[in-house]
Amino acid sequence: MRYSSLFFLYITGGLVLLVLLLVHASFSESARQPVLEEKAALVKMLKLTDLCLFTEARYTRNLSQADLGTAFQDHPMSLEHFPSGSFTQPPESIRKFP
Repeated sequence: MRYSSLFFLYITGGLVLLVLLLVHASFSESARQPVLEEKAALVKMLKLTDLCLFTEARYTRNLSQADLGTAFQDHPMSLEHFPSGSFTQPPESIRKFP
């Protein structure tokens, strides 16, 4: 068997696996809908805040409640020393240039 045939067999197997995963996701979405609605009702009843994405720095724990200068609390020109700060975007109001 040629290497190109093995490559195409590998790619075909990967595509079949991807399609099976997508089909499984679409079927399980409808099965999980009642659980998601129940969790949403619980969050509304308990009046929970936003999701805590990262646990490292206080300005990345809850992005909607962080003040803008907290990342530079040590020095205005200090470098980011928490990896989670590189995964988040600044708010839209800051990114707009005049």
